Amino acid sequence: MNTFYYSSPVGILEIKSTDDHITQLLFKDSAGTSSETITQVMKECISQLDEYFSGSRQNFSLPLALEGTHFQQSVWKALQTIPYGQTISYKQLAEKVGNPKACRAVGNANGKNPIAIIIPCHRVIAGDNSLGGYSGGLDTKTTLLRLEGDARF
Repeated sequence: MNTFYYSSPVGILEIKSTDDHITQLLFKDSAGTSSETITQVMKECISQLDEYFSGSRQNFSLPLALEGTHFQQSVWKALQTIPYGQTISYKQLAEKVGNPKACRAVGNANGKNPIAIIIPCHRVIAGDNSLGGYSGGLDTKTTLLRLEGDARF
């Protein structure tokens, strides 16, 4: 497993990868020690994050390796279909995965997303149009939504 600490406009991001896939992108309070070798997939991830934060990239195209339950993976796959600059509610996300009554379970799976930003869990908000929660904190969620052009928050 390879690790790189990326300094972003929303703080330190810990990127983990195998030789061929991104496995995690997590918010951290401080940077640790990056691996001596930075894989090609990690270099591409860093490049795409730079483009995203500069406003020139709306979609990520990276090979991802996700570990989670079948339900979590279905939620994470549905998250990747939410267009840049748009939000949906937890209820709408539950409907996307074919289980409209599973709002709470969808929220839990959303909160366990191992690859923040790239799998855009920040685009899910509460049914009353409030922010809901976010693993990176509500200030980070607000910053990401504003970066994508959503001035409501």
